[in-house]
Amino acid sequence: MSSPMTSMAAMRSFRRDPSVTSRELPKGTVRRILGIARPYRRELSFFLALVVGSSVIGVLTPLLAGDIVNRIARLDGTAGGVVRIALFIAGLAVVDAAISVATRWYSARIGEGVIYDLRSRVFEHVQRMPVAFFTRTQTGALVSRLNNDVVGAQQAFTSTLSGVVSNVIGLVLTAGVMFTLSWQITLLSLVMVPLFVLPARRIGARLQEITRESYGLNASMNATMTERFNVAGALLVKLFGRPSVEAESFRGRAARVRDIGVLSAMYGRTFFTALTLVAALATALVYGLGGWLAFTGSLSPGDVVALALLLSRLYGPLTALSNVRVDVMSAMVSFDRVFEVLDLPPMIAEAPDAVPVPADDRSLEFDGVSFSYPAAADVSLASLEDVSLPEHGGPTAVLHDVSFRVQPGQMVALVGHSGAGKSTIVNLVPRLYDVTAGAVRVGGVDVRQATLASLRDAIGVVSQDAHLFHDTIRANLLYARPEATEEELWSALTGARIAALIASLPDGLDTVVGDRGYRLSGGEKQRLAIARVLLKAPGIVILDEATAHLDSESEVAVQHALDTALAGRTSLVIAHRLSTIRSADQILVVDDGRIVESGTHSELLALGRRYADLYRTQFADGERRTVGAA
Repeated sequence: MSSPMTSMAAMRSFRRDPSVTSRELPKGTVRRILGIARPYRRELSFFLALVVGSSVIGVLTPLLAGDIVNRIARLDGTAGGVVRIALFIAGLAVVDAAISVATRWYSARIGEGVIYDLRSRVFEHVQRMPVAFFTRTQTGALVSRLNNDVVGAQQAFTSTLSGVVSNVIGLVLTAGVMFTLSWQITLLSLVMVPLFVLPARRIGARLQEITRESYGLNASMNATMTERFNVAGALLVKLFGRPSVEAESFRGRAARVRDIGVLSAMYGRTFFTALTLVAALATALVYGLGGWLAFTGSLSPGDVVALALLLSRLYGPLTALSNVRVDVMSAMVSFDRVFEVLDLPPMIAEAPDAVPVPADDRSLEFDGVSFSYPAAADVSLASLEDVSLPEHGGPTAVLHDVSFRVQPGQMVALVGHSGAGKSTIVNLVPRLYDVTAGAVRVGGVDVRQATLASLRDAIGVVSQDAHLFHDTIRANLLYARPEATEEELWSALTGARIAALIASLPDGLDTVVGDRGYRLSGGEKQRLAIARVLLKAPGIVILDEATAHLDSESEVAVQHALDTALAGRTSLVIAHRLSTIRSADQILVVDDGRIVESGTHSELLALGRRYADLYRTQFADGERRTVGAA
């Protein structure tokens, strides 16, 4: 009979989609795979040697068993000789067991090492990708590259490699030995192989279909759970009264997965039963024909037993190797999908001759800056986007010849309608994007020529939706400066006007903020974000509508915290609530990617143009009369 492990490997092979064999892999893929294997070449050598040793033992054992039968049948030799052969078989079994353990250790060592190397490289590479990459990429698809495809690539060095090598060696040795014992029986045994392989391919085609559907349904369920189990998704479901509808929809997909599971189990059992049946019929053939040949003197009884035992090692490898091209290409495609991510160059890269931003100059200058958002092909991969539509007409210009200067310690505010280009302007300062034309300078250094570390150290950002990790308050603060002391943490919290609240919590700094900080109010999250910036102590602070979504009381608290954060620092502020930037040293009115007005609050009101219109729109009649009198 074929071993269960061999049968399982054969079934996995038939389950894999043969369409991967038609995929054209980029040139050099094999060479890159060998490059990944290079650090493990010693382990791979031992691994392959052990696989060969196990295959040789698998052929020797039936021959020794046949020798025992011959000695007993002919009364040739002594009982001691038979016992010695039996002990030798037992010794081979012990050695084979040891080889099995050693093979598993080397397999795990190589496989987990490859997973570690690839995951580390992909994670580090993705971390260096620009923000534009993450705005287009589907998170689940990216995580799949780090998990499913990396594991699929790892299997090339373990399951696929060991399976192919052991099956080829085992098949060659087994068939060779069987031919030397009886070419007639061997040929007849091989004739029966198509009786199994051909129906197995039909079963395999059906297995591929239901497996593909199962993967799709599981991915859909995972996406549903991810969206519905986060705070925002759960809140939306409850507010719209949809729990029963969602549950019914989920049950429908889960039921289909259940049905597919039953169907897959039955096809799998049919596969095993068919392989076992063919092996049993072939064994019966060996005993019947072999027995007849033994009575005619053409074959010894021991040879009959050896042939029967060797037959169990013939069908499994033959079946597995019949689909080996699919196995190899599946592993290769997994590698290709990992390489696809690694080959996408980061759009924002540090110049070879980069210099640090001067520590004593925190000026900020935009010099004739124009900007267009990059095309999708420059920042992302179509395979990582849930819906990737072709873009027509090329990149659209967002900023046009923007020029202004912020002196050290000054506060400059950007105002304008939504979509005017304000956020795009501030995103160019920490180099989240690169300008299309012109230059952005920090401390007199073009940000494209500055070291990324010094640039990010010099700039602190507080956005309208401050992100907090699902961790403690302490961990979220230390993300800005890991070496900060307890005293420095409390000093930052005090400056952000939130120290008293944190001190009143039962766990204090060790309070877990929840997913994206949802256990805190909007104002509390913003003040923690400000505390994080204070702890970082940057020379330049960017506020991107930091009070846009807060109630009046929270806005006042956050505004006080911002006054502390901005004191003595160069600041660039985006504000929809114009009351918060009356004291700005300069206000820039942005419209359609251009600066159309600039001046102080009183100067712009006196002009009576865009800024004055925006200001009057936000205030009641009494305030407008005050403005008119100004």
